[in-house]
Amino acid sequence: MLELLPTPPADPLWELTAAYADDPRPERLNLVLGVYRDHTGTTPVMAAVREAEVRLAEGSASKEYRGLSGSTAFNRAMLSMVLGPEAGPERAAAVQTVAGTGALRLLADLMHRTHPGATVWISDPAYVNHRPILEAAGLQVRTYGLLDSAGLPDPARMLDDLRAARRHDVVLLQGCCHNPTGVDPSPEAWDALADMAEATGWVPLVDLAYHGLGDGLEADLRATRMLAARLPEVLIAVSCSKNFGLYNDRTGCAIVLGPSRQALRHVETTLQNAARTLYSMPPEHGAAVVTTVLEDTSLRTMWRAELDVMRDRITSNRSDLAAHLAALGRGAEAESLARQKGMFSMLPLSADEMRDLRRRFAVYGTSAGRINIAGITAHRIPHLARSISAVLTGADAEAVAARGGTLHR
Repeated sequence: MLELLPTPPADPLWELTAAYADDPRPERLNLVLGVYRDHTGTTPVMAAVREAEVRLAEGSASKEYRGLSGSTAFNRAMLSMVLGPEAGPERAAAVQTVAGTGALRLLADLMHRTHPGATVWISDPAYVNHRPILEAAGLQVRTYGLLDSAGLPDPARMLDDLRAARRHDVVLLQGCCHNPTGVDPSPEAWDALADMAEATGWVPLVDLAYHGLGDGLEADLRATRMLAARLPEVLIAVSCSKNFGLYNDRTGCAIVLGPSRQALRHVETTLQNAARTLYSMPPEHGAAVVTTVLEDTSLRTMWRAELDVMRDRITSNRSDLAAHLAALGRGAEAESLARQKGMFSMLPLSADEMRDLRRRFAVYGTSAGRINIAGITAHRIPHLARSISAVLTGADAEAVAARGGTLHR
């Protein structure tokens, strides 16, 4: 049987990560995976998370099954954080999931069960896993443009493309800190999207994976809350991987806003049934940590302060990289980079140029040009800027070193 299995494609991000691990060059730089790293290059456990884990360990809570919806306390905490403290069961249903990816898959299954073969619109470019998740659930995927030919935000193109969306279609919108581009719609564009959804009847699916790492927690949730206030139906996939640093604890939540309590009861049962066939129920630990942090005033304050430090570091990395590129004569690229926000940025490099960046300078980003701004240590930024400039200009390593000092730092 197994010899009949065709050769499957490798996951592009993990394939690059493996290539990085095998690269013997000491100056190699891994900007592939979306993880936050501090000034030492380490992905830390947040102090608020560590304290919550100590309290949970001391409490020795039972490890009994929690049920198909996961932790009800966590689900309430997610509703309050995302939609505000006034959010209640008459307006929204929430189910704990296996991270944001699990939330997306459960919501995709909900769409398919509601409208088999439904069309979901995703941005172009999009997060690399959006299309596979949606298509695996049996959905049709179409795209809408996000950028113009120069890589700048193009709201007119986005809105024009979405005029083809029909009633009961779903439009996937990243709530903030767009992956992979770092480009978010303006407040005016968000309002126009809400107007269009209201008039046409398509349903927004908001992917919230980076809230708190762009303009601040409340600011990053503003667009999602606006859609929730204006529209009868909104789907939301929430991840706690980035803003709580719970990457391998796989903690997330699927939220559905509906027009009635009865409709929401059916929604919750449908999500539970989908979870039952995929993984039965989600792991408890990460959800318990998040709940402990959000329900305790001192821990919540500590977490918000740590989140601010993370956001400031990401912002500083981006502005420093832009400044170094500008100093090397790459003003247009620097200006574009400076307008972006969140963990990721898109370099104006082709797949061949990104391959050249890896081969010549040991800088690893995706073939589409995405790099993890949060993964750079400050002393490596000059090397990264010179490497990007060299690839753009076709200069050799010696010329880069002559222009910007020692290449390998």
